[in-house]
Amino acid sequence: MIKLKAVIVQPFYLPWMGYFGMIDASDIFVFADDVQFQEKSWQQRNKIKNVNNKCKWLTVPVNKNFGQMINETTINNSIFYKKNGNTLNWKEKHWDLISLAYSKAPYFDEYKDDIQEIFTNDWDHLPDLDIYATEKITELLRLKIPHFVKKTEMEGLEGRKVDSIMNICDIVGADGYISGLAAEAYINYNEFQKFKENNVDLYWFEFPHPVYPQIGNDFIPFLSAIDLLFNTGKKSRDYIRKSLENSLKLEDGTSLKMKLYWIIVSYWIYQIIFQFFDNFAEECF
Repeated sequence: MIKLKAVIVQPFYLPWMGYFGMIDASDIFVFADDVQFQEKSWQQRNKIKNVNNKCKWLTVPVNKNFGQMINETTINNSIFYKKNGNTLNWKEKHWDLISLAYSKAPYFDEYKDDIQEIFTNDWDHLPDLDIYATEKITELLRLKIPHFVKKTEMEGLEGRKVDSIMNICDIVGADGYISGLAAEAYINYNEFQKFKENNVDLYWFEFPHPVYPQIGNDFIPFLSAIDLLFNTGKKSRDYIRKSLENSLKLEDGTSLKMKLYWIIVSYWIYQIIFQFFDNFAEECF
């Protein structure tokens, strides 16, 4: 029986290759566009390598309101930049920086029109830009195309954290869930039992970053995947899938049980040490 693996992750702007590795590993990819917007996060910016072999941030200007969700975040299209006497909007600035950085990359001419098209469209909401660019780059990388869905467009959602994950897996018919390691903060041994009760396999995703041919001196990792695309062309998929070979780890509860054990042991060690010094202080003073 074929298992369907789901991913639930925030929309990112021009994501890094590991994000696309997660897309290639999934059957259903849910954009969590209902979480809180975080300024200067991957939601609105990413990095490229400029002609000086340094990281250059590309940041989408947004209209900020306290506590806004990503799907409520609008792009500030009224900001303009000056360059050599010309006035550029943010899209023109981003494309200018990209074309300047990669014009000498071996596959720039092959992909430049497709990437530039992202910056010729009109965008009002940040997640619409993020999701469109992500889906387009997925196609250019020739990866498996999962079923993409926005969380805000799903009906019948309820619960928080693991309960929400179980609810979404049930709605989309997934019996496998791929999670980044950051979720270990709330998927503990007790919460893992919910996966077992719902017959959903939990896979931890840890993507080992490969080194690939890159223009300029000194390889810089964790850039936008357009760096991979412009530098390696159709071989981009090979680099992603090679790293995918060992990126998924099926959780059987053992590691989470050990973490729970060490939390308990650490707590009692702390109590013993605290009590010792507390008694010592009473004897001394």
